[in-house]
Amino acid sequence: MKKNILLLFLLSIATILFAQHQELNEKPGLWKEKENDVDSTSILAAFRKGHVSGHFRYYFMATENDKGLTDYYANAIGGGIKFETAEFKKFQFGVSGFFTFNIGSSNLSLPDPTTNQINRYEIGLFDIEDPTNKKHIDRLEELYLKYNFKNATITVGKQLINTPFINLQDGRMRPTEVEGIWAEINKFKKLKVELGYLYGISPRSTVKWYRVHNSIGIYPVGVNDYGTKADYAGNLKSKGIFLTGFSYQADSKLKIQFWNQFTENIFNSTMLQADYEFPIKDKSKFFIAAQIIRQDAVNSGGNLDDAKAYFKKGEHSLSFGGRTGWKNNKWETSLNYTRITAKGKYLMPREWGRDPFFTFLPRERNEGFGDVHAFMAKVNYKIPSIRVTTSVAFGNYNLPEVSNFRLNKYGLPSYNQLNIDIRYKFAGLFKGLETQLLFGYKNKTGNSFNNDKYIINKVDMSLWNLVINYQF
Repeated sequence: MKKNILLLFLLSIATILFAQHQELNEKPGLWKEKENDVDSTSILAAFRKGHVSGHFRYYFMATENDKGLTDYYANAIGGGIKFETAEFKKFQFGVSGFFTFNIGSSNLSLPDPTTNQINRYEIGLFDIEDPTNKKHIDRLEELYLKYNFKNATITVGKQLINTPFINLQDGRMRPTEVEGIWAEINKFKKLKVELGYLYGISPRSTVKWYRVHNSIGIYPVGVNDYGTKADYAGNLKSKGIFLTGFSYQADSKLKIQFWNQFTENIFNSTMLQADYEFPIKDKSKFFIAAQIIRQDAVNSGGNLDDAKAYFKKGEHSLSFGGRTGWKNNKWETSLNYTRITAKGKYLMPREWGRDPFFTFLPRERNEGFGDVHAFMAKVNYKIPSIRVTTSVAFGNYNLPEVSNFRLNKYGLPSYNQLNIDIRYKFAGLFKGLETQLLFGYKNKTGNSFNNDKYIINKVDMSLWNLVINYQF
């Protein structure tokens, strides 16, 4: 019996070796591109009939800080390829990867000499864990097996998801990715169900994959309740994230969302949101929405030692907000409000995604703060004839004092923020090419106590972004 097994093993090795052997006078056939006679019921046919898509991206970013503080700039370029097979017995396989190069930037590893603070924005285009890394910025992004059945899919492996708590947040070169099991179910007439178990995260601006608990603290951690550097990075334990979402479209006017994110051993977050819109004259609509988010520590918040926990034992937070506005085919205007109560800070690892608040504006967040009043007005205008989309938004964000360490984790003073966003889509010969110009300005309205570490890269600053995408 052992001899038979040994013989079978040797035959298998020989088959592989001979299959890889190629005569020197033959054309390279490593990829077998010309084998067209393929059985349509085979796995090979599913690969041959698969879909390839690609993405090239250029990003210029520059920060102008207050007088006397360091300014920064960066140029990044990169590209990636994704392949997904056709269905084979309801299964599909997908894989993608992306590379990035630093083609000319400030020294992002050099702290500002006045405050000793490091770069905040531009480093996010590259490898946040190694600011000197300019060439080896690549990542295996997606690697999954998907099963399709009637009005539903189940995907296992590395993949992209977009939810209120864990999302792409792709305002740099590449988005946040997750690893786990994810299902989307649309079999019910008015109800969409999304749920899954996530055990790995590859945050935006990184090149590695991490277990869920190790992904928390890769970005700056802020301070603890006593004003010293928070110490939870590398000290948390969790078996993963259980995430569930229900979207109920009651009719053409009312949509209700419920989301719950249970991060085992650390914290739980629950969101309920209702959106209502109804038509008025001239093909326009009036809309209104409300949102509430509750968070609670689970067990000891990730570590029995309070100083090393992410969410302190027994703590919780409560946030709520609303929005109202009007829109038609070209215009959309809205007024938005968010309140984070003084019961505790709204906490969500920045490595996992951006804020779900109605008042969110790109290039700043209100995660890590409690006792917040935020107001934001926004106007979007589309010019379909020339494929231009514009947006202007202004927000006022009232935060606790920077000295209130319990409710102000990142030392950010109250501020105003102005964003101007202009996007253009090419057509004809250059179809697939898109450009974006985003300008942001934040001015301080709170007290910085004459300490520039609360100013640099936070307030009294301008941020320029030019993005060029080509997708095929």
